[in-house]
Amino acid sequence: MPTAALTAPAAETRAPAAAGPGEVDNRIAYTGFAFAYLAGHGSAALSAGPAPLLALPGWLPLALLGAGLAVGVTAATLASVRAQRGAAGPDAVSGNLAGASWLIGFPALFLVITGLSGTLGMPELQSLLWPTGSGFVVGLVYLAEGAVRRNALHYTLGAWLALTSAAALLLPASGPFWTLALAGGGAYALAAALEPRRLAARP
Repeated sequence: MPTAALTAPAAETRAPAAAGPGEVDNRIAYTGFAFAYLAGHGSAALSAGPAPLLALPGWLPLALLGAGLAVGVTAATLASVRAQRGAAGPDAVSGNLAGASWLIGFPALFLVITGLSGTLGMPELQSLLWPTGSGFVVGLVYLAEGAVRRNALHYTLGAWLALTSAAALLLPASGPFWTLALAGGGAYALAAALEPRRLAARP
């Protein structure tokens, strides 16, 4: 009997593993956020406090942060849309619910920050709570997305961002900005470097 006839049935029974939902390349999103954290929060750390290391115009940290966030958010949104293509049934529902977390998390954060700063009569808290709170919310959303998409790298990045953003509140002066810039920006840069390996290793 020909060898091909013996091997054909076995080959037919081994269907290739289907890629899970969310198997997209996140390098552009990670790189955009890395720039936002390193350049935006880094320049804020350098120019913060009564004796700043660098005398930078007040608009520059916000401009750098905004530019990086614009790239990261756009790329992340496109990645989320691509992740939903071909998804059906429970995978589609889970993906949509995880995506909706972005629309819930930041309005909730706005209410918390506005309420706290208003109730305590300390509007200056917003300059601290917005960057740290945003990192915390993003980390929690990444945890949800990583679990839904079975993406351990995304999940680990989310855990790191949530923990370091919350811990940054314990530091005085420019400490929170340094933490966000180095711990957060460094984590995004590392995730961008590891993303090709993750994609290559998927079934």
